[in-house]
Amino acid sequence: MSYYIATVKVMDTNDRGRATSTNEVYCVEAESCTEAEAKTVKEFEGYSEDFHVKSVKESKIIKILE
Repeated sequence: MSYYIATVKVMDTNDRGRATSTNEVYCVEAESCTEAEAKTVKEFEGYSEDFHVKSVKESKIIKILE
């Protein structure tokens, strides 16, 4: 398993009714870049606002210590 960094652009509506976008960054544990993207999309299923996976790239993270 490797760790991948997924960047997701999330479209939202602010208090004044204007559309805004935010880039959110996630660390995903997966076997491949494709699997990391699929896991990210699955996480956002049912999300009420629009989203777009902008990029997925392999990270240099070796291990996550808990």
